Order: sequence, then structure tokens, then C-alpha cells
Amino acid sequence: MSSSASIGLSAPEKLAPRAGGVVPSAAPMNRATETLAKLSRTKERLYVLCQVGGWGTFTLAYCGLGSLSRTLTLNDACIITASNALGLLVSHLYRGHAQRNGWTELEWAALLPRAILACVLASVLWTIASWPLFAFFYSGRVPGQLGLTALFFYSVFNGIWIYGVWSALYFIYHIFERLRRLQIDQLQLTASAKEAELRALKSQVNPHFLFNSLNSLRALIDEDAPRARESVTRLANMLRYSLQSGQLETVPFEDELRIVEDYLALEQIRHENRLRVRWEIAEGVRTCGVPPMLLQTLVENAVKYGISTRREGGEIVIGAAVTAGALRIRVTNPGTLAAPASTAAARAGSSTGVGLRNASERLKLLFGGQAALTLTAEPVGFVTAAVIIPLEPRP
Repeated sequence: MSSSASIGLSAPEKLAPRAGGVVPSAAPMNRATETLAKLSRTKERLYVLCQVGGWGTFTLAYCGLGSLSRTLTLNDACIITASNALGLLVSHLYRGHAQRNGWTELEWAALLPRAILACVLASVLWTIASWPLFAFFYSGRVPGQLGLTALFFYSVFNGIWIYGVWSALYFIYHIFERLRRLQIDQLQLTASAKEAELRALKSQVNPHFLFNSLNSLRALIDEDAPRARESVTRLANMLRYSLQSGQLETVPFEDELRIVEDYLALEQIRHENRLRVRWEIAEGVRTCGVPPMLLQTLVENAVKYGISTRREGGEIVIGAAVTAGALRIRVTNPGTLAAPASTAAARAGSSTGVGLRNASERLKLLFGGQAALTLTAEPVGFVTAAVIIPLEPRP
């Protein structure tokens, strides 16, 4: 359901300063620290789970194979379980040494020889730590045909491949973790660059808007003091809004409508009856988020090129509706495009052209390719600036 009405520029209630306004909320600084601590605890729990699960599965598999071949005795099961518990402890010490020396940040060429040597040493340590188990459970007698020396080297060789598999899994995980961190760092750099670019664009929009609005005030100071005071009040509303919304990416569309009413009131002081405005605002659009000063930039462009250049003036139509999951804003003014164009860059050589170009870039920074700002010569004899803003955040 749409409403069509002319703006009441002399309504006294619209002259009162707005005490509320949009105020950027400050996120707590310790939120990032809490997130990092939670992530660290999650990684530690994952490490413990993998350690216990991996060594436990290895122990059960080893005992299971012995049971299938009917060669597993109670002593064998006790030795395998206790020995693998020692193996888990040695792998934990191995992990601590690797972390302290920064092995997880090394490239393959530097990591591989260190890992091989660590596997050999860990296997030897594991074998030495397990040796008393054989003495306890077998009373110093070695089962089977192996001698003590052969059993020692067999245990070391067996441990090398076990720790080799452990090392491969551990360091491959950290390689992928490092790649993920690099991707996050790259995304953060990109986001920082976009934020810096967005702030630069905002710094161009606000002074530009203020400069054009002051032109409407200058002629009134000596001619009509009451209207000048009224204009100062409206300009103060716009300046306050500009300052408060400068740190926000989006603001409610209703706030934009109020500021545009103030802007048009200032412009009508200069253009008088030559400036006529018709609103076609659908229900449910006032709470939609839009970039600050977007609508004001479109209307300013319409006034400058559709009203100021025509002796008879004309009517500006401001419409907004939600269709197909997007907020669609249109501002139509009489006139023709100076050159064929479908983007805001068509009038980049003028002050409002800069504003339109910046508005288009801000939309791309905030919403990506889902948002668009276009200028079209339609209907015949009119120019329409149309904006599409997706209501759902981009992935």
C-alpha cells in the first residue's frame, strides 16, 4: 500500500531539534580476547580428544589383531596398554617441544629433518620407558625367538613409524591451520582496506552535503531573519545527523526521510513554488537499513539538475518499496541525461556527481554486487535515479 502526498514544509513540529538520533554503539574491547581464549580452550580439548582417541584406537586394534590370531595373553594385553600409555605421554612431550621451538610455523624443507630426528628420539625414549614393563611382566625373559638387542631395535623401528604417522597428522593439521590464519589475515586486511575506503568516501559525502546546504542559507540572513532561524534549525538537524551517523554503515530509512525533509525545506526557501515534491513511500520500508546520506544525495542531485536548471521548475517524486527481497528507492526529476549512462559516474564532473559516484561505491563496499545505483532517462522527459539494496546480508 503506497501513500502519495506533498511535503508540509512549514509544519512547526518538523523544526524542533531531534534529541535522539542515531548513536553508534561501542562493542566491548574484551570480546576479541574472550573469543581467542574460547578458541584456545576448544583446540586444547580437540587435542586431548584426538590423543586419547588415536592411541586408544591403536591399542584396541593391536589387541584385537592379537585376539584374532589367538596369540594374545593377559601379559601381552597389559604390556600393550601400559606401553601405549607411555607412548601417549612421549608424544605429548614431543608436541610441547615442537610448540616451544615454533616447528608448526616452519616450511616443509626445515620441518622434515627435525620431524624425522624427533621421531627417532621419541621412539628410543618410548622403548627405554617401556623396557621395565617387559622385566616386570615377563620376569626378564623375552617371549618368542627374539633376543634383548633384537627386541630393542624392533621396538624402536615400530615406534618410528608410529610417531611418523603421528607427526604427519599433527603437522598437516597445523599447516591447514596456518593457511586458515593466512586467509583470515587476508580477509582482515581486505576488510580494513574497505573500511578505510568507506570512511574516506564518507568524509567526502558529509562536507559536500554541508557546502550545498549552506548556499540556501546565505541569502536569507539579511532578507528574512525568522526564516533564517528556521533554516538554521533545519541545518542543525542535518549537521547533527551527519555527525552522529558518520560512524555507522547503515541507518533506518526513516531517519533518511526526515533529513531529506529538512534539506528540501531549505531548498524550497530558494526555489519557492518552482520546487514541488511528491512522496510515494510504501508501508514497511521505514525500518530498512540504508547507508547514511544516500537518499539526501539522490534528492540533491534531482534538485540541482531537475529544478535549478529549469525556469519553470518541476516536481520531484521520491518513492520507496520492498520487492523481491530488496529495498528499491527511486528519485525522479524532470530533465534529460547529458550523456548516455547507467551508473552514478554519469555526472562525475560535478559536485553532486561526486556524491552519486561515492554513493555507488559505498553500496558496493557494503553490499557487494547485490546492490546497485543506476541513472535512466525514463519516463520520457524525466531522469530516474534508482537504488537496489538487498535486505538480507550478503554471505
